[in-house]
Amino acid sequence: MPKIIPRTHNDYALNFKGAAEITGITEDSVMGIAIPVNHNFALSSPGILGTLVKGGKTVLIPSTKTDLVLDTIEKERITVMPTPPTLLIRWMNSAELGKYDISSLEVVLAGGAKLNPEVARRVKPLLGCDFHQNLGMAEGMLFWTRRDDPEDILLNTQGAPMFDDEETRVVDENDEDVSAGEIGELLVRGPYTIRGYFNSPEYNKKAFTEDGFYRTGDLVRLYRDRYVSVEGRVKDTINRGGEKISAEEVENHILAHPKVKECALVAMPDPELGEKGCAFVVTNEGQGLDLEELIRFLKEDRNIAVFKLPERLELVREIPTTKVGKVDKKELRRIIAERLLG
Repeated sequence: MPKIIPRTHNDYALNFKGAAEITGITEDSVMGIAIPVNHNFALSSPGILGTLVKGGKTVLIPSTKTDLVLDTIEKERITVMPTPPTLLIRWMNSAELGKYDISSLEVVLAGGAKLNPEVARRVKPLLGCDFHQNLGMAEGMLFWTRRDDPEDILLNTQGAPMFDDEETRVVDENDEDVSAGEIGELLVRGPYTIRGYFNSPEYNKKAFTEDGFYRTGDLVRLYRDRYVSVEGRVKDTINRGGEKISAEEVENHILAHPKVKECALVAMPDPELGEKGCAFVVTNEGQGLDLEELIRFLKEDRNIAVFKLPERLELVREIPTTKVGKVDKKELRRIIAERLLG
């Protein structure tokens, strides 16, 4: 059952004001919203509220269809667009992109999922604008890259906490802090992060540490002390016979293949190892790809560990997404399980 997240007006005010400052929202900003407005990313990160508090303008776009979004950017002279990476990729890959004047666009705010470096490098050349990466959660804390961050941070991290007095830890399964650069679960505590779910004492024992850190479920590496690089979810890890594989890490390698447009790696059931990796891939138009070619690329060009290699390739026309534009991995796991088990 969904848990109630008790947020206060003060929480949200601090949230959207801080995000508006970091992302450079002013009275001249025009915020385009094509994603559902009842989610924090569209509402307050900085979203509608952060734009209005600065005296800017918001434009609600009734659909995420690429032609409608691009047309609205042109007609309304939109300067800022929040978007999950899946939609951003579709805009950049659109054959119609050159037909629209989107020169007003100053920055895209990429959030909801990790913007892989291979995709991030294409934003400026294709869209002509800057980008921020973002990691956020309904429970509170927001991470942002800043416009003046060096390129390695912009490409490889999802940002640092908005405020200096926000606290983070990266821990192993025993709640011990991991060494610098190692992957662990992100724990957070801060002024606008909740202290507990409403009326859920038993669940709160699992979701929070004894000293009040919220367990985000995100697997991250710390980068330059405060920045985080998201490597997956605690539940988005493929357990291949005891070897843990971060799906997002492997996806980033697959996306580097010149024939690959989009991809998602999910666990598929295996009678001996429990789980193996299955890669769902959308290729560039007119290009074929087989598992042998993909494996050769991952081993020779990307030097990926053998146990992380996908063991099945499914070519699809599009990757299914949720209503908020995130890759629907639950649906992909269902599809491959059904094909294997009948």
